[in-house]
Amino acid sequence: MIGWLERWQIPLYLAALGAGAVFGMAAPSVAPGLELAINPVLMVLLYATFLSVPLTRLGRALRDGRFLAGLLVLNFVLVPVVVYGLSRFVADDQALLLGVLLVLLTPCIDYVIVFSGLAGAAHDRLLGAAPLLMLVQMLLLPVFLGLFMGPDLFQVLHAASFLEAFGLLIVAPLALAALTQYLATRSAAARKVMDVMEALMVPLMMATLAVVVASQVDAVRAELSSLLRVLPIYVAFLIVMVPLGVLTGRVFGQDVPATRAVVFSGATRNSLVVLPLALAVPEALALASVVVVTQTLVELVGMVTYVRLIPRLLPRRATLAPARDVATDEDHPPRPG
Repeated sequence: MIGWLERWQIPLYLAALGAGAVFGMAAPSVAPGLELAINPVLMVLLYATFLSVPLTRLGRALRDGRFLAGLLVLNFVLVPVVVYGLSRFVADDQALLLGVLLVLLTPCIDYVIVFSGLAGAAHDRLLGAAPLLMLVQMLLLPVFLGLFMGPDLFQVLHAASFLEAFGLLIVAPLALAALTQYLATRSAAARKVMDVMEALMVPLMMATLAVVVASQVDAVRAELSSLLRVLPIYVAFLIVMVPLGVLTGRVFGQDVPATRAVVFSGATRNSLVVLPLALAVPEALALASVVVVTQTLVELVGMVTYVRLIPRLLPRRATLAPARDVATDEDHPPRPG
């Protein structure tokens, strides 16, 4: 069953999106309750994600200075420049602008692991970098928002929201995963928990996508005319980040799997994690949450394209850096997470 889920995970994710959309439109009154479920399902998903790679690999990833430097430069130097330029097209609308900035300034730390693995990227190194990426984006996001929107924004956005998101969505799942791995060396029950969570990775991602879409799809439909303005921005971002990611990988001397990972990290955004922040803004900016969800829908379609495109753009035989290519054969990509 696990093998079947992994083999068909992309169609299953799209089916989950469709099911969530149908349910959300058929029963819009359940949206508030589903919004409350977003954080819990995200916490479980990220727990399973962190649990799937031994913490010894996390330590090795954090010592991989060149790879981490490439990720940091791409996501926190080059991406903000791109985002600033693209966001000027909606600068006249504060809610649209806030939603675009929230989602495009924050690199993904969850399903990027799945899609990059399917493309033969060094997904375990991305997983190891996830806590650092999350910490840096939580520190820098208020800075970028202030620069791009003005200091008045801080009257409606508070640091407590960012700290709560970091604690609930990163620190808690990571600590619990570390405890589970420690107990697994001594307890058969803990080892069983690890096996169960591995088997649940794809269903958990499906549940997360379905809950998010079902909770927001009615709002998307109601604001469709406004949201059409952000669609070209999201598509342009996905296109621009391919050459920027490849260039970053080459500048920092990465091998093919690592360069693929850099491309995916630059292109995928943290929509699921920043959605609770967008949902907490005042009513006047409430459209920001729908703008974030719209990015999720565009990006998932883009990731299906990336999984096919990136291995062709960066084939195994390409020479980008000194040979350090130790990832799994792209014909048999690593398991998600």
